[in-house]
Order: sequence, then structure tokens, then C-alpha cells
Amino acid sequence: MNVMQTKLLPDLTTTADIEFLMKAFYTKALVDPNIGAFFTTIANIDLETHLPHIVSFWEQQLFRTGGYQKNVLQIHQNLHLQKQLENIHFDTWLALFSTTVDTHFEGINANLIKTRALSIATVMQLKMEN
Repeated sequence: MNVMQTKLLPDLTTTADIEFLMKAFYTKALVDPNIGAFFTTIANIDLETHLPHIVSFWEQQLFRTGGYQKNVLQIHQNLHLQKQLENIHFDTWLALFSTTVDTHFEGINANLIKTRALSIATVMQLKMEN
């Protein structure tokens, strides 16, 4: 009998894991036809400069240890004023985010970061409609 062995992926446990995840995610997001322009043209982010802020945000969300101090909702509302954030943008962001997590990580924290991403995106989407 041929038994397939499945290699378990690691869980997110360190700041370095979050940094790896965010680099992997943004590699896809920056070139995505639905959402890439928000990062490259509208927000015009420099990923190397922006990455520590993103990592700090997710570290706060996942481990409650980050020092993120900015208002992430306000940042996205400002983007929304420049180019309307629509359902397709949130759906694309969530799909890319979840796929990236699932490609590299599994476990309690991997599930938690996907749940937090869904919650954050849902709140933002509701706030953008009002």
C-alpha cells in the first residue's frame, strides 16, 4: 500500500514569520490586476519602507505585542476617497491573503490571522459604504 505522507506546515509564531508572510502576500498583491494599483499608483508605497508598519500591525493583531499606532481605517478611507474601494477589491485582497497564509502556514495562529483579516476587511467594507 502506498501511503502519502503530508508535510505539516509551520504555524505563525514569530515576527519573522509575519514578515515572511507579508512579503509573500505583497509580491502577489502588488501585481494583481484588481488591487495592485491601490498599492503602486494610488498609495505609491515603497514596500521596504512600508513593510515594518504592516508587520507591526499584524503582530499586534496576532500576538498583541506590536507597537502599531496608526489608524488603519483612516488610512484606507483616505485611499477610498482617491479611488473607490469596492467589493471586488476586498474579495480579491481576502482571497490573496488567505491563499498566501495557506501556502506557507497552518495552525491556530494561521487560522487566527485569516479570521482577523476577514473581520478587518468586513468592518472596513461597511465603513466605506457609509
